[in-house]
Amino acid sequence: MAESVPVRCPVCRREQLYAPPSYPCTCGAPVQPPMARSAPQPVTHRTWADDWVSVQCEACGRKDEWPQPELGCACGTVLRIPVAEGATTHGRPAPSLPVHIPLPRTSSSPRPAFQPVTIRSARDAITAVALYLRWLGYRDIRSAEHRTSSGIGLVATGLVAQVEPSLRPATLRDVECLWLTGTAESALSVYFSLSGYVADARVRADELGVPLFVVDLTGTPQPVNSRADELYSAGA
Repeated sequence: MAESVPVRCPVCRREQLYAPPSYPCTCGAPVQPPMARSAPQPVTHRTWADDWVSVQCEACGRKDEWPQPELGCACGTVLRIPVAEGATTHGRPAPSLPVHIPLPRTSSSPRPAFQPVTIRSARDAITAVALYLRWLGYRDIRSAEHRTSSGIGLVATGLVAQVEPSLRPATLRDVECLWLTGTAESALSVYFSLSGYVADARVRADELGVPLFVVDLTGTPQPVNSRADELYSAGA
């Protein structure tokens, strides 16, 4: 467990203790971004590059991209916590429960347990899904170049994913548009929603072979259909 460090907000001058989050490396060891001694900076706008940091696992030496440490101040300011030298920023980077009968989960290459991040905002939902996809084996997760009319897109080699972080259930049109995007890219299409799916969207997803997940507020995606169960079991 990392030691808490004092962080002073440059806007209101309030000081509070902050401990960096821990994320699971592929080898199973916990990885925590090392904190720098420089002052935190208010987040005034966001880019994909600024939201991720490359951190090396002390156990196996592997470098992976993890969410840039941030802290919310009581004054409303979001602070970006600087990381120490050696961890450099990288230029890429209540839902309904599933009612289907899950398939047996017998992955041929067992993965360490997924470590979720609690969802308090839309950004948290995107982070949770990105971490989950990386846990499944998609290493080059990055933001889609074009925003869609609904949700936020993530892509990786052989994958297009849609994340709907609002309280609106995903519709049949949402699923079909994602499937068309994946077909054009010759990639697997996967949908993640915080509020589930309308009935005809689930039926259409089964017909098109689109894995559907709901993301609970702990940040853990849960399979909604059999194709999602298969992806969970087999990974990338």
